[in-house]
Amino acid sequence: MTHLADLPVWAAIPVALLLLLGASLALIGSIGFVRLRSFYERVHAPTLGTTMGIGSVLLASMLCFTVLQSRLVLHEILIAVFMIVTTPITLMLLARAALYRDRSEGSDDVPAAPPVQTGAPSAQDTAPPV
Repeated sequence: MTHLADLPVWAAIPVALLLLLGASLALIGSIGFVRLRSFYERVHAPTLGTTMGIGSVLLASMLCFTVLQSRLVLHEILIAVFMIVTTPITLMLLARAALYRDRSEGSDDVPAAPPVQTGAPSAQDTAPPV
């Protein structure tokens, strides 16, 4: 069994710096989440901590366990792919749901939805270009 005390100094320094970077970015995202006023402003702050912060922690983990186990450890890549795929999708779905809610409630925070064209197209829409 390997212990973190077995980690050489040349590997411990980058691991520590990557962990500090990840923790700092997560802190910045959390502060932004608390300080920003509207939902639309707040939705961007946590994504900073999710993407770059988690990425730094995952790189630190990969480096640490690769050195400790004397083999390439790539399990964290699955976590990174999952985060890269799910974070923007979740952000988009939350923003669309909030936009739909605010528009249906008539909130002044968002502009009104563009008018939807219904019915048959007019003669101008179907006329061939001259």
